[in-house]
Amino acid sequence: MSKNYINADLMMEVYEGKDLGLTYSTEYSVFKVWAPTALAVSLVLYETGGHQLNTESPKSVMDNGRIVYMQRSNGGVWQTKLSGDLKGKYYMYRAVFADGNVTEAVDPYATAVSANGLRSAIVNLQDTNPEHWDQDVAPPLQHPADAVIYELHVRDFSSHESSGMHYKGKFKAFTEFGLKDSAGNTVGIDHLAELGITHVHLMPVFDFQTVDELKVVNRGSSITNVDYNWGYDPQHYNVPEGSYSTDPANPGLRIREFKEMVQALHSRGIAVIMDVVYNHTYAVENGPFEPLVPDYFYRRDFTGRLSNGSGVGNELATERPMVRKFIKDSLSYWASEYHMDGFRFDLMGLMDSVTMREITEELRLEVNPNLLLYGEPWTGGDSPLATKTLKGVQRGKGYAVFNDNFRSAIKGDSDGFGRGFVTGEYGKEGAIAAGIKGAIHEFTDSPVESVNYVTAHDNLNLWDKMLIVQGGSQEADFPVIANMDNEDLEEAVALANPYVNVDQENILGNETIRRSLLANGMILTSQGIPFLHAGDELLRSKFGDHNSYRSGDAVNSIRWNMKSAFKPVFQYYKGLIELRRTHPAFRLHGRQEIERSLEFLRCDGGIVSYLLRSHAGGDLWNNITVVFNANNDRMSVSLPEVADSWNVVVDHTRAGIEAIRRIEGNEVEVEGLSMMVLYDECGEPAPRSKIIEIHYERPDQNYQGWNLWVWDTGIQDGQCDFRYMENGRAVARIEVLPDTQTIGYILRLNDWEEKDGDGDRFIDCSTNGELTKVLVRDRDQEIDEISEDHLRLSS
Repeated sequence: MSKNYINADLMMEVYEGKDLGLTYSTEYSVFKVWAPTALAVSLVLYETGGHQLNTESPKSVMDNGRIVYMQRSNGGVWQTKLSGDLKGKYYMYRAVFADGNVTEAVDPYATAVSANGLRSAIVNLQDTNPEHWDQDVAPPLQHPADAVIYELHVRDFSSHESSGMHYKGKFKAFTEFGLKDSAGNTVGIDHLAELGITHVHLMPVFDFQTVDELKVVNRGSSITNVDYNWGYDPQHYNVPEGSYSTDPANPGLRIREFKEMVQALHSRGIAVIMDVVYNHTYAVENGPFEPLVPDYFYRRDFTGRLSNGSGVGNELATERPMVRKFIKDSLSYWASEYHMDGFRFDLMGLMDSVTMREITEELRLEVNPNLLLYGEPWTGGDSPLATKTLKGVQRGKGYAVFNDNFRSAIKGDSDGFGRGFVTGEYGKEGAIAAGIKGAIHEFTDSPVESVNYVTAHDNLNLWDKMLIVQGGSQEADFPVIANMDNEDLEEAVALANPYVNVDQENILGNETIRRSLLANGMILTSQGIPFLHAGDELLRSKFGDHNSYRSGDAVNSIRWNMKSAFKPVFQYYKGLIELRRTHPAFRLHGRQEIERSLEFLRCDGGIVSYLLRSHAGGDLWNNITVVFNANNDRMSVSLPEVADSWNVVVDHTRAGIEAIRRIEGNEVEVEGLSMMVLYDECGEPAPRSKIIEIHYERPDQNYQGWNLWVWDTGIQDGQCDFRYMENGRAVARIEVLPDTQTIGYILRLNDWEEKDGDGDRFIDCSTNGELTKVLVRDRDQEIDEISEDHLRLSS
């Protein structure tokens, strides 16, 4: 088996076209499917979606479909063209193999499906566009450091009765504006805008397999609680999940409602990141790939058995050309058709590093130069993949990884009683300092390669972790959730009280709240990309459930009534986010900029303090001091001698950008389990930087893999990717210090596989302008001035 499999892999044909799947028009439709080992492939055209006849056994659904034989063409592709408008019909592919096996399967490239994904659907995507969709524009992201990410599950957002939303558990809940609780507090999408986050990271919203779409029905003020799942069970990669639609049986409606959600978030200044799972599928034999191309899409060990680095029984072989192509095609489709602003890669360690590099380069060059890309740099188990995308592999490659070093240093372990800096463990100060610097002296080249977080959907959430470390779970009556049915679980949750020890008259004085605010306060004032778990600002609890992937609404729903109960906590988060977004000192762009601007003052005894000096990052504030006190007691902390007095903008009582009080001298008292941010004076800074824009022209017009290696920028040296195309040239933007006279660069292919030119090249950037444009051509070509573009040749 192993030998045959490996030989088949080496002999497999490859198709490079970008038209696999259905190409629809009102005049005709073209169907193309890659099935190189099949002896024959037919298109089966149906009138129904299949679920009307038998939803229990998809294989038995047969409604006398029309069979159309397909022709084999180059690259192992089978195709056929049918005249007329086929909108509203459904289709499958039927393949015959040499061993006599006959399979019928949904199109792996399907962009629409019937309820529960039984059949591919034919829709006119133009009909699914909401009004003014062509004018939908993502909020601008000037630099990845400007992002503040908020991880959210679509159903959790609206399913609780306190949400006041009509479309509970649905995409359309994000289109419900103007909602407020009885105390006048904003809820829903208006709450997200008020909080100030820049990006919503949506947990899987592609079509997944573990929820029966026909049983999860919105009924106005309530939602039937039959099936629940986080969604890390891919079924159809290029289709929105039907259970989040108001009518899963309408293939076009789920697409339209997804777009309406994106449009609504964009209208409130919030970009959308999609959580993608290209490391495994829920099933193999009945999955999206195996029926049409047996033994190709999945990774195997040396014995020929399916490898299990995902922990769920299989891994996609991302290193294979057609698997890599599928992933890139899928991401490009979501970014272009649905206006996605970024992607988070589940178990990115199981994706080979070449695939991740090509995804980053090609998506930004061809679709959106400002896409935010990041993922988990680990696996769920052992894998035979040699080129795993682990921490450090991302250096200079334009995407980020979750910083679990920082996470563990702050809180300790993820599910138990293990302690970190904010939970009472001394000796973590050095690791905290490394995280504050964006891990630039650990595993990153740039701070924006580090996604800083304390908790996410996996493991205990922030409130529960803080409570359990303190030994408070028993007093809170956390239930033992294993093996409980929905009714028992709802009853147990109703009896629990995670906030039993919170004094409503002194909310910010509560120890658990103090530890929670300190943890995410560190995240929001550190260099890198901050990441928050939905509901942290409301002290969300999951009642001690560390793995709530199918625990239902009783555990997972965001309880919007908590906003009124814990308003000072929300205001504190809002103030910290405003501080970060207003002051670029907390959003430095590069390693050299951090090393020049950030100085640690103390890292011992449960205290970490540091200075951001001399208008760091072009900040209006001259010198900024940040202090974290993880001790239970008030501590006296020395301030740097760069000023005689300081304005406090964050302390144990509030957070924001306005001064709370003024401190005279060089000592300050910092309350236990709290943070403090101070600045000395406000003034007009010198210009932060200027931009060198390089336009690279190749005679062969092939820019894949080419990048710049730059030095002497004063902000971020190293690899610099081309980000977009203009007039047939690849364009890169390099940020340099204002007084920079010259920078050096080399044009290279990938990691020094090839160079364009023999030696180092240099750019004169001594002019005072904010932007210098340079044209780089092959040295053998004639040198031309391009005055209309203000470009000059660099050689």
